[in-house]
Amino acid sequence: MSLFTDTYDVIVVGGGHAGSEAAAASANMGGKTLLITMSLQNIAQMSCNPAMGGIAKGQIVREIDALGGYSGIVTDETAIQFKMLNKSKGPAMWSPRAQSDRMRFAEKWRNMLEQTDNLDFYQDMVSGLLIEDNVIVGVRTGLGIEIKAKTVIITAGTFLNGLIHIGEKTFGGGRAGEAASTGITEDLVKVGFEAGRMKTGTPPRVDARSLDFSKMIEQPGDEKPEKFSYASTTKRLKEQRSCYMSYTSQEVHDLLRSGFDRSPMFNGRIKSTGPRYCPSIEDKIDRFATKDKHQIFVEPEGWDTTEIYVNGFSTSLPEDVQDKALRKVAGFENVKFLRFGYAIEYDYFPPTQLRHTLETKLVKNLYFAGQINGTTGYEEAASQGLMAGINAVLNVQNKEPFILSRSEAYIGVLIDDLITKGTEEPYRMFTSRAEYRTLLRQDNADLRLTPKAFELGMVSQERLDRVKEKQEKTDLFVAFLRDTSVLPKDVNPILEAKNSAPINQSMKMFKIAARPQLNFEDVRKFPKVSEFIGANSIDDEIVEQTEIHVKYAGYIDKEKRNADKLTRLENVSIPENFDYSKVKSLSIEARQKLSKIKPVSISQASRISGVSPSDISVLLVYMGR
Repeated sequence: MSLFTDTYDVIVVGGGHAGSEAAAASANMGGKTLLITMSLQNIAQMSCNPAMGGIAKGQIVREIDALGGYSGIVTDETAIQFKMLNKSKGPAMWSPRAQSDRMRFAEKWRNMLEQTDNLDFYQDMVSGLLIEDNVIVGVRTGLGIEIKAKTVIITAGTFLNGLIHIGEKTFGGGRAGEAASTGITEDLVKVGFEAGRMKTGTPPRVDARSLDFSKMIEQPGDEKPEKFSYASTTKRLKEQRSCYMSYTSQEVHDLLRSGFDRSPMFNGRIKSTGPRYCPSIEDKIDRFATKDKHQIFVEPEGWDTTEIYVNGFSTSLPEDVQDKALRKVAGFENVKFLRFGYAIEYDYFPPTQLRHTLETKLVKNLYFAGQINGTTGYEEAASQGLMAGINAVLNVQNKEPFILSRSEAYIGVLIDDLITKGTEEPYRMFTSRAEYRTLLRQDNADLRLTPKAFELGMVSQERLDRVKEKQEKTDLFVAFLRDTSVLPKDVNPILEAKNSAPINQSMKMFKIAARPQLNFEDVRKFPKVSEFIGANSIDDEIVEQTEIHVKYAGYIDKEKRNADKLTRLENVSIPENFDYSKVKSLSIEARQKLSKIKPVSISQASRISGVSPSDISVLLVYMGR
């Protein structure tokens, strides 16, 4: 049955973080787009913690924003607290994080999507895929309605055959209170896709009115909060809500252990793999048995609600065990539960079955984004949705695909890791995964990516002009410091106050400003600096950019040279249907792995586990290099 007469350019299946960014990107690039979700009330729902960003994840949100995505804007508009993490370390490690008002976050997302041209909505479950000769042509819904499309993006999150576990209880569901999605996995397996199962969990939610915050450690936001979006329309927070911290104890651990025999994690009912870097509380006390306490972060869910997210207490233990154990945590003695923690198992598809565009290798014009690819986290999902949406429209428009390299963006690292190495556990981004993290800082995502977004039609001329101005003023300030000398009598008092060696002859400001003992508040005291800053309308953002450039110039230049070497290998392409079995000099493992992954370049081939440097040398010779 077909009640939809139009053939859409793009159908997005699922309205979570990946689906919302995919739909926005597709529609903003001119694609006639349909977003199908099982619940229009829960678009971009924060299923787990009420926060965006964090270590490496904050860099991803900045990149999404620089590319014209909505996540940064929505976060700024609905934030209740902002923190720049790792500020005591180098700028490559600085990571923005914001607590959000959960209800306002979802509301803002829906409002922004509804104000996006070219975007239609439909509430129903997609129960089947219309595939003809290994080409996707549309979807079938739970009501039996067939909707045709030139491309389809599946962003089903944890809903594909989702199974919720609380203690000995198990029931179908994609999220608390919402049904699982069935039919898609079966259709994909039927045409040859490999599927697997993963697990994730979520902590209990409790009533703030039942907690004693005086027994906890207050965790306020930054004194001078920043924001995620580079857009001029969003504002920094003037008022913030505090989070709090408490600790488990040996008594809490003993109570939790008493329920292990009834835990689905330990009695064998959950067989799938959970996230290594966001373990459940029972997993933590089992794996780290020597630790006598673990941190518990008490996070408000919004400005006005009394709902609290108990971060660090993710669990699928029985309700009575959760209740007894949490009451022994300081401040939780009289806790009232709004919802118990639970674990959820769901289907995913190993991402080695994808191209860099996130199009599947088996079925043309079909794209996967988000947790279906084995990732965990809103930010990782949203970035994949954005890239899938962009590439689906470029595909329809018969244009070249949009692919970010590992030296251009964390998003490029994420996608390359997934399709080159695959993942057998929920994948989470870390700064350590990016070999060029000094280049991929959160502060310069707009400089790196907004010009590319403008070429795609994803950002306005005004956004591009602001980026150009930022780059020009940074270059101007750096040049001023390189070209301007100072006399010993003018700077030695400043240097001595900072225990930095005085100078005995005139010296360029750049060299002095690079000293680790000095910050740019000190540099402002140098002759003519404040005058230069005022005359050229240089704001704090430009000052920060300049300081990073001055202090880390050597590291940045070294990484740029290394990235250029990588680019040369990226340019040595491998034909799509290259027959590795004919290259007898390759190791057997290399032939097997290369035949499965089908890398598009020598550089990608070099990152495949089991492919050695000698195998790469053989391929380079074979490719005439």
